[in-house]
Amino acid sequence: MTALSLSNVHKSFGAVEVLKDINIEVEEGEFVVFVGPSGCGKSTLLRIIAGLEDATSGEVRIGGDIVNNTPPSKRGIAMVFQSYALYPHLNVRGNMSLALKQEGQSKTEISSRVGEASRMLNLEEYLDRYPSELSGGQRQRVAIGRAIVRQPKLFLFDEPLSNLDAALRMNTRLEIANLHRQLGTSIVYVTHDQTEAMTLADKIVVLRDGRVEQIGSPMELYNNPVNQFVAGFLGSPSMNFLPADTITPGDTRTLGVRPEDLVVASDGPIKAIVQHVEHLGGDTNVIAKTGEKQITARFFGQHDIPEGQEVSLGFTAEKARYFDTEGRRSV
Repeated sequence: MTALSLSNVHKSFGAVEVLKDINIEVEEGEFVVFVGPSGCGKSTLLRIIAGLEDATSGEVRIGGDIVNNTPPSKRGIAMVFQSYALYPHLNVRGNMSLALKQEGQSKTEISSRVGEASRMLNLEEYLDRYPSELSGGQRQRVAIGRAIVRQPKLFLFDEPLSNLDAALRMNTRLEIANLHRQLGTSIVYVTHDQTEAMTLADKIVVLRDGRVEQIGSPMELYNNPVNQFVAGFLGSPSMNFLPADTITPGDTRTLGVRPEDLVVASDGPIKAIVQHVEHLGGDTNVIAKTGEKQITARFFGQHDIPEGQEVSLGFTAEKARYFDTEGRRSV
């Protein structure tokens, strides 16, 4: 069953068109991530799904029902925002149970749902604490718990990890992934962080300038990007792009090679001067310059390569990606 369907969705603010002909389907139990640079329209699209913005045209279906004119509270969704949006005068139990009280749920049902959600999120010992007594990660878990207790048809997450430090982002990311496995409810998740997208998603929707560039599984998009934008957006460090005539004289296309696919080879076609070396422990990133282009090679393990040294880099043919003059994938 399809949990969410967006058909020909457009959104304009006055003369400015911010979403253009969006067509996306989210299957039951699927974890779908909207990713793209700032200003691409991903948060606006999420707000249209939630009912916080109206689509200028097009159709939004949740669980098979058209919800364009349905208020947010009646759509069967629960949303987790970038800001925790917790009530400071209510403790954790009060924040998690408020929506259920407003729905008129019984005390027994409220206690059961809050208890179950707090166990899933390891919040049992914090139920009597107030938001000011919690860390940022704990507050975000309370916000997630508040969404869980509503037992929605669809979870919407709007950049929920942006306010957390690196270690907390990773831990909370794992908690969200585990939560999805336990609940089996469909999730639509917005982020500008391609690492979050790659590690969480069953399916990624890449957006740029209000349009869908590509939809597919993380590895589909990573290995078979339809254009240069998608190829460069997914992956860290990002894909290297060089004039293809570096390899084949007269070729007017752009050559794309991922950093981990480059190897040092005495007969390698790419001659580069090492500019900087990043020692990451398990990996070594070598940033070098070839002509006017900067490229990055990623080597497994620890390597001592002096700055200023010339290196010859090569790659196998099946690892190369080519793009035409308009940035489209060229086979």
